[in-house]
Amino acid sequence: MSNWPSTREAQGPMKKSIGLLSKQNVQSQDADGLPESPKRFHDGARWKIEIPSVEGPAAFKIVLEEAKKRKLTIHRISQGSGIMMQTDDEIKEMVAIGKSENIEVCLFVGPRASWDIGKQPLSSAGGVANPTLRGADQVRYAVEDVLHGADLGVRSVLVGDMGLLKVLGEARRNGDLPSDFIFKTSVAMPCTNPATAQLMVEMGASTLNLGTDLSLQQIAAIRAQVDVPIDVYVEGPDDFGGPVRHYEVPDLVRVAAPIYLKFTIRNSPGLYPAGGHIQGVIESTARERVRRAAIGHSMLVRYGLDQVK
Repeated sequence: MSNWPSTREAQGPMKKSIGLLSKQNVQSQDADGLPESPKRFHDGARWKIEIPSVEGPAAFKIVLEEAKKRKLTIHRISQGSGIMMQTDDEIKEMVAIGKSENIEVCLFVGPRASWDIGKQPLSSAGGVANPTLRGADQVRYAVEDVLHGADLGVRSVLVGDMGLLKVLGEARRNGDLPSDFIFKTSVAMPCTNPATAQLMVEMGASTLNLGTDLSLQQIAAIRAQVDVPIDVYVEGPDDFGGPVRHYEVPDLVRVAAPIYLKFTIRNSPGLYPAGGHIQGVIESTARERVRRAAIGHSMLVRYGLDQVK
């Protein structure tokens, strides 16, 4: 039968289900010996919650409203349209809300291949990752986007290009960006193995978005390789495979701490670049993401892992 560490059964996640299957001599786990991660965030936490695709201050306020209603703590919000797709006032408002609520505000770097004039990013053969940067001009635009955001108080950005990650990591080391600046890798530049994880950290990544379709075993291998937080979609968008893995939340925390649990929505339209023309969808999906996060959090409560530390 299963060789989970004895602490797993002692803590009781799904104990009744495991017992029922054991009585029938049915395996209750896909693989033996998934290691429990001893690693933690700097504040001692095992897990935190991120709400992605929060496109602007109005959506941010709805996230806070819904989180308060559901008594749910949100630790990070991220935005996908990019710094350049918001006004300075909108950016400053998001930064101010984040400071007042002690929530990390992570904005995507604006330029990306899929918005450029080239066709290869959209081709069926030989396609490239959407947020990569095409040519030196786009690299310069991306650096400008980050520097502009930094001047407005942004201290966390989503990076989708390996060259840009290297440049920004070096800029932080050289003091051209604040030493506490956070570089979060994009899920569109997926980290899917330990070697890539190590490379991204060496280049300056502060937190790693993993591919949406990795098994617990594959995630555990990446966790063993690096110490930085990893970001995992519990529910992912349709255009990234649309995983829905709420029952895995306790095991994700167990094997991958420190982990950001991310919740978006399947069966919903794309939002990027966001704007007033789809504001109703932006706000309604922001509210539903918090509801999905509350469902995921309920799994931690149900199976005895609701204590953050």
